[in-house]
Amino acid sequence: MGVLIAVEGLDGAGKRTLIDAVAGRLRGSGIRVHAMAFPRYERSLTADLAAEALRGGHGDLAESVNAMAVLFALDRLGARDELSKSLADNDIVILDRYVASNAAYSAARAGQHADGEIASWVAELEFRRLELPVPDVQVLLDVPADLAGERARRRGELDADRALDAYERDRSLQERTAAVYRELARDRWYGPWWVHAPQDDPSRLAVRLSELTAR
Repeated sequence: MGVLIAVEGLDGAGKRTLIDAVAGRLRGSGIRVHAMAFPRYERSLTADLAAEALRGGHGDLAESVNAMAVLFALDRLGARDELSKSLADNDIVILDRYVASNAAYSAARAGQHADGEIASWVAELEFRRLELPVPDVQVLLDVPADLAGERARRRGELDADRALDAYERDRSLQERTAAVYRELARDRWYGPWWVHAPQDDPSRLAVRLSELTAR
């Protein structure tokens, strides 16, 4: 079975750019790598319902922290078989967002910390009840909320399909979510966490990940 890596961080943190760089370096070393992103927009009904809710659709659905968390969890459930196959066929599978994203945003929306009730509920739902695999390592791309927000805004201006949703427009929510992410990393929530800063060299992360495949 391959090694499961989840890359976490705010909207606009640069997760996709980091994953592309790291995956390219790993593949150049002969390591079999597969990358997946959550939510699976335009591939998953539950992900699309969540996206529509965050843009004002489906009445008061987006107001419910738990309802939104369930939609994102069910999106991952729909990918469970694909994820299992990817782990069987590759040395490393890198995820752009995973369960910790649900925990961080849900806790921030509820005004709770990483050790609060909602983060525990998310873990119970996704890891235990839905039986999603626990990551071997979670990587926090720790970018200041202001910088991540500006990147997300510029991205939305360039691509109408990626216009800011309700979460991305809420600067206070992004700041609280960043704080919860750091708590999750500090507390080693469901396994080891590595913190990657914007100025860190992706090649160093690639080397650390390649070492996991040799164990």
